[in-house]
Amino acid sequence: MEHTPHIEHSASACRRPRHARVQHLVTADESSLSDLEVLLATLPLCSTGRVFVEVPDPAWMCELDVPARMVLTWLDRSVRTGDPGTGRACAPGAALTRAVTAWAEEMLCGEADCADGDGTRIHLLGGYLGTADIVEHLTERLHIPAARIHAPERFGLLAAH
Repeated sequence: MEHTPHIEHSASACRRPRHARVQHLVTADESSLSDLEVLLATLPLCSTGRVFVEVPDPAWMCELDVPARMVLTWLDRSVRTGDPGTGRACAPGAALTRAVTAWAEEMLCGEADCADGDGTRIHLLGGYLGTADIVEHLTERLHIPAARIHAPERFGLLAAH
């Protein structure tokens, strides 16, 4: 079992310049907005990272209480296209997969590339299709251990890794 050092998360501790801040990658879609709100409420105020939320159209966009050091990105499928050259509309999970895999390629390192691990906590709350593609990319291409990824158990995605 991996040892995680205790990090104090009081308001005064989070204001200290040398306070360790944990990076988070969080994904969601319109079916998991309630779960997203619960997860965000549990994050320390000093958390850093990205939150990607894919929705069918702007009517789904709502006010979310995201820690100040985290960036929230809404991915509106109604203004996005499907695979290049197909002329199709953006399928559920496609915008989320494209955005998250591009961000992960730049911002995350796999186990072999990080001597001390980057410590990013990954929470995938979206639908099955996007989540499956993201898990595959993170574990197979970036070699991020499945133990560092949290996804709905009902998908059965992390048991095989």
